[in-house]
Amino acid sequence: QVQLVESGGGSVQTGGSLRLSCAASGLTVSRYRMAWFRQFPGKEREGVASISPSGGRTTYADSVKGRFTISRDNAKNTLYLQMNNMKPEDTAMYYCAAASSQSWSSWVTLASSEYSYWGQGTQVTVSS
Repeated sequence: QVQLVESGGGSVQTGGSLRLSCAASGLTVSRYRMAWFRQFPGKEREGVASISPSGGRTTYADSVKGRFTISRDNAKNTLYLQMNNMKPEDTAMYYCAAASSQSWSSWVTLASSEYSYWGQGTQVTVSS
């Protein structure tokens, strides 16, 4: 049974930093395309960052490029999202996601339809 458990959310001031973690069980993060999404109240989830299972290829939403970094620790089987220079518009619920099956492809995507496993989310609030 696959479980993704996010942690690290909280409140931070504009310009501050947070690091989100996603501890995975039931799958090996280095073998799955993984991603972070966020959801604003009343809106659809939007992709923030994705990382390929092999080669570490990444992609980011334009709104976070240069500020957020997705990475993983294979030994800890954990996905991370380092968020720097945060803005009030980053305030949202953040979710970790994994593709439905293992892959050795370098393809990355921010389309939510390409992910089957989801965590419960962690709230991030940025105050001005």
